[in-house]
Amino acid sequence: MSYKKRTRRERIMAVVVERGAISVGALAEMLDVSMQTIRRDIDELCEGEGLRRLHGRVELAEQRLNTPFDQRTGTNFAGKQAIGEAAARLIPDGSSLFISIGSTPLSVARALRGRKGLTVITNNLSAAMALSDEVSNRIILPGGELRLPDRDILGDEVLSFFGRHRAEFGIFGTAGVAADGSLLEFHSAEVRASERIRQNARTSILVIDHSKFGRLAHALGPNIAEIDRVVLDRRPGPDFDHLIERIADRLLLAEGDAQ
Repeated sequence: MSYKKRTRRERIMAVVVERGAISVGALAEMLDVSMQTIRRDIDELCEGEGLRRLHGRVELAEQRLNTPFDQRTGTNFAGKQAIGEAAARLIPDGSSLFISIGSTPLSVARALRGRKGLTVITNNLSAAMALSDEVSNRIILPGGELRLPDRDILGDEVLSFFGRHRAEFGIFGTAGVAADGSLLEFHSAEVRASERIRQNARTSILVIDHSKFGRLAHALGPNIAEIDRVVLDRRPGPDFDHLIERIADRLLLAEGDAQ
């Protein structure tokens, strides 16, 4: 299998795991290939990767439908744990902070379990639960419907919720980073929520692992150069050296400078 084909199929898998389901047409547009090419990819992926095609879309097969968030949490677990610990070192006891949805922000919450007196403003129920054992913490959650199995809350109420608060730190992730540094998401609601966090935090902290560089998603967010601090597990490939140079003074490599 060619490198191009293998990379494309890895991206298809990542998108379906992230979203649960996506139309064949949306995949073709996202990856800039023909519908016929996507159908061939999907046919082969459905044979052994836990996917199924149904009514013009591809989705997780039944045995995987209830675990996409847990699967994302387990992907590059060591790298995300290192990111969480590095980001947590930036946040002292008594701080106020936003924590967004996502598996890497959850790693930060888990690394903050030793902190006391935090005020945590989040729509990430897993992050709230991770910090709930410390009774000196104050945890503020929005109203709305809990999205399962991700255990988070999205929607207009969340934007209003984040808009009513200010915090010293804003912790958020992203689905992908484009070649020009644009942050990408699969849902525009996630872009709006992250932007509200960034705007209302004194220090914005983007937490991502190196695999997000070059990953495609259709909803456009801010540029990585606009973020106050960026915490990575390690440097991405040389194609992104120009971005790393732009943010070098704000970059924290959790696993050192290894390629």
